[in-house]
This record gives sequence, C-alpha cells and structure tokens, in this order.
Amino acid sequence: MGGNLSRLWVTGYRSYELGIFDNHDKKRDVINYVLRKEITAEIENGVDWIITGGQMGIEQWTIEAANSLKSEYPDEFQVSMMVPFAEFSGHWNENNQAIYNQIKSQVDFFASTSNQPYNSPQQLRNYQEFMINHTDSALLVYDLDNPGKTQYDYNVIKKYADKHPYPYRLITFDDLQSAAEEYFESLNNGFQDE
Repeated sequence: MGGNLSRLWVTGYRSYELGIFDNHDKKRDVINYVLRKEITAEIENGVDWIITGGQMGIEQWTIEAANSLKSEYPDEFQVSMMVPFAEFSGHWNENNQAIYNQIKSQVDFFASTSNQPYNSPQQLRNYQEFMINHTDSALLVYDLDNPGKTQYDYNVIKKYADKHPYPYRLITFDDLQSAAEEYFESLNNGFQDE
C-alpha cells in the first residue's frame, strides 16, 4: 500500500435504478445529503482520495458531493474518476455526455483502465481488479434486497474482503429512508423561529 494514503472506492446504483431522472428530484437531494455526510466522516477519519467511476447516479453524484466539500477541507483530499474503457460515455445522449464531461473536468485525477473502447466484459473485470487493488476501503450505496448493476462490484469487494483487510460499508434503502427523515426534519427546523 502507498504509505499513509487512505483511498476510498465509492460506488452504487445508477440513477435509473433509483428512478431519478433529473437533478431536482427530492430523492437526489437526500442522496446528496447522505454522500456529503459520509464523505465528510471519511475525510475526518483520514481518507486522502475519494475514487469512483463515471456512471450516471451514485458515482457522478459522489464527485459532486466531494467537490462541494473542498472549501471546508482544503488540501485534505483529492477526487479521482476511473473508468473501465476509453470513450466511456460514447453511447450516451448529448446531455448526459455533457454532464459527464463537466464532472470529469472537475476531478483531480482521471484515467481509464483500458485505452480501448468497450469490446469485452474482461475490461469491466480488469476495472474492478484495479479498483480493489488501488483502494483501502469501499462505500456502496447498495441494498442486497434490491439487486442492480452494483451487485457485480459488491460481489468482488465481498470476495476480496473475505481474504484481505478491506473494510466496506453498504448504505441500504433503510439507511436512505432514515437519512430522508433526518434531512427533511433539518429543512423544517431551518424555517422555524428560535
């Protein structure tokens, strides 16, 4: 491992798996609240790198949430976007490509684990292997009772963690529901006279 560096892999559901199709969805606000809270705790516990992918959903929102904390934690952490193949957003619509490119331009480090456009599932396995070998822990917005594409990352992480010291944590739908109650309560309290 790289000395005292502490690197966190964050991944989770795609936006469509959560039924979130625009940034003004209240569920999106709750997830941003949760991500900011979790990333803050990780930074305060010494995480130097927040490393995630470029998928629409939790991964892109992680980058936005982490970047929103940079003014509070200047020079304390960096954000990296890693993708499994070249031309990662090439098949997305123009709007989603623009969002991807904007978010990509805001990270401290960007790389692809393959220099080729998508041509094989092996590229995805190589990406997972890279991520697990270049991070020290993982945070997944994922609920085992609600399978999605994140199950593939979860399975790799769990298998690795069974044999290596690699802590990981799941943020489940129950956790998101509790966070929603906390978030909306904090909004309501902000409008009350003291």
